[in-house]
Amino acid sequence: MKYRSLIFDFDGTIADTLDEALSIYNEMADEHNLRTIKDEEVHYLRHMKLSDFLDHLAVPKRLVPKLLYKGTRILKSRISQLPMVTGMDEVLPKLRKQSDHFGILTSNSVENVELFLKHHGLQDVFSFVSSTSKLTGKAKHLRSICRTFSIEADDIIYIGDEIRDVKAAKKAGVPVAAVGWGFNSPEALVGANPNFLFHEPTELHGLVE
Repeated sequence: MKYRSLIFDFDGTIADTLDEALSIYNEMADEHNLRTIKDEEVHYLRHMKLSDFLDHLAVPKRLVPKLLYKGTRILKSRISQLPMVTGMDEVLPKLRKQSDHFGILTSNSVENVELFLKHHGLQDVFSFVSSTSKLTGKAKHLRSICRTFSIEADDIIYIGDEIRDVKAAKKAGVPVAAVGWGFNSPEALVGANPNFLFHEPTELHGLVE
């Protein structure tokens, strides 16, 4: 099936933010007396869903919104230094030409995303950027996007790199493509049962061709 409306996650899907995100987390962990993440356990963490990840690090759920807000603010000061996922700078403009709606739905801030896109010369590629301040709030926003643009759920696809992205799309009744180059490992993503699993950005062309 060809999809005319493509919605992307940002961190790990478009922007290569994993290393920086882990670095920022460790900075905040020191401040809040939380356990830091060691390099040798990153591979293990990539197999976890969000709730298990937080439990493993013993992060109190009440602290998550504060950490997300503060981490987003710290990331803003470093956004121009972040690389794009290799190959996405060529793939995204081509996908845009074959799409009616082309957007981003992220847990990051709209400001951070727009600064990143401008730095990489892609500020005119996306028709909208939407943000949710909650790590688990994407399903509601996906349904809202469908209503706003009068899109049938089967005509839109969400593209993300985490188990929670797959779950959110399924909850919203929207098809989902998981990408194996972000936070969650391909093996973990398979277990979430996405409609598609891609290993290279060029494979995304199959969604519109």
